[in-house]
Amino acid sequence: MSSPQAQQARGNWKQFKGRLQEAWGALTNDDLDRYEGRREQLEGFIQEKTGEAREAIRKRLDELSEEAQYRF
Repeated sequence: MSSPQAQQARGNWKQFKGRLQEAWGALTNDDLDRYEGRREQLEGFIQEKTGEAREAIRKRLDELSEEAQYRF
């Protein structure tokens, strides 16, 4: 059985993942699950997939992670 903290972290990840998919519709669950907890790699992947500037991606990730209370 997982701890309440682990369950909360998992819930936060799922919420964050949903917000990422709203922001960048081309991202799939499988794509995102590959980068769970790995911010630098996620930024690079989004940049590759969308062509968006890294700084813009970084800023949007900060906003979305704050909203979902997800911490890398």
